[in-house]
Amino acid sequence: MAKWTFEPGHTAAEFRVRHMMVTEVRGAFKDVHGTLEFDPDDPASSSVDVTIDAGGLWSGEEDRDAHLRSADFLDVENHPKITFKGDQVEVLSANDFEVTGDLTIRGVTRPVTLRVRQIGQWSTPWWEGDEDKGPKMRAGFVARTKINRHDFGVSWNSSIDKGGVVVGDTVHITIDVEAILDD
Repeated sequence: MAKWTFEPGHTAAEFRVRHMMVTEVRGAFKDVHGTLEFDPDDPASSSVDVTIDAGGLWSGEEDRDAHLRSADFLDVENHPKITFKGDQVEVLSANDFEVTGDLTIRGVTRPVTLRVRQIGQWSTPWWEGDEDKGPKMRAGFVARTKINRHDFGVSWNSSIDKGGVVVGDTVHITIDVEAILDD
């Protein structure tokens, strides 16, 4: 089975969650590393192993980022990594898959299914400084899922008028991956 390594400069995880009952807050993690065992001729035998630096969370507001890193949310001091390991793959079409595995946030592990779409695969240049050491085979994937944050012990909230809350329960997650085929 071919092994692929995530190219961290072109891989990111993003989230969005309801805020104040009227909009959604979005945030991102750029320090995403992982490996993928993937053969387009046998995608059902694939597996993925992802690690996200939780401390690298960015939502565009410093104070909010500090609160999201605190024990009220991700508790980065005690749980600096978010991980996903999956090897149960259901092939939906030539480019669409469901990958089920274990997501760990705040030290709590739960099964989660990602809806994955392979965007494409291409032989490309590989620049190291001013020298092209390619070609290298690249593949792109987008994975989406949603989780209930309470399932992972992320339960901080505050009430607002008319029965509303500051933070919604459902977190939508998108992971964009550019993977490089290992030599």
